[in-house]
Amino acid sequence: MKIEAKSVEDYIHSIPQERLEVFNKLWNTIKKSIPYGFEEYLSYGFPSFVVPLKIYPQGYHCKKNEPLPFISLGNQKNFIALYHLGIYSSTQLLEWFQEEYKKLNIGKLDMGKSCIRLKPDRTIPYELIGELCSKLSVQEWVELYNSKRI
Repeated sequence: MKIEAKSVEDYIHSIPQERLEVFNKLWNTIKKSIPYGFEEYLSYGFPSFVVPLKIYPQGYHCKKNEPLPFISLGNQKNFIALYHLGIYSSTQLLEWFQEEYKKLNIGKLDMGKSCIRLKPDRTIPYELIGELCSKLSVQEWVELYNSKRI
């Protein structure tokens, strides 16, 4: 489900009504939890938090004139996707998240390499997502990103 937007606000205003409450709650959970220094940005068409170019002027390796992405939230056809590049890059962070999710006993975790698929009609672990979003500072994310680049 592609949403054409020119800003984070445009994107959020384009979310279908039946998903808007859950999407907003997820976005606000991320906003409240994300460490200082990350900035809100429309990255690859999704509302995101990025490391701004003023902090990391090298930019993203694929698009050097774009800020370094960290977390994005996207409305997809069958779910809301939370893209967290930290869990893609850190086995330790991924394992922590998987273990904490399992402890909640809310069903099977549906995820890809960096994508956590959240279904609005199922239990969404907002508190755990907030904790996940708070785990890496800007500096820690930049160091992790640089350590994984070839």
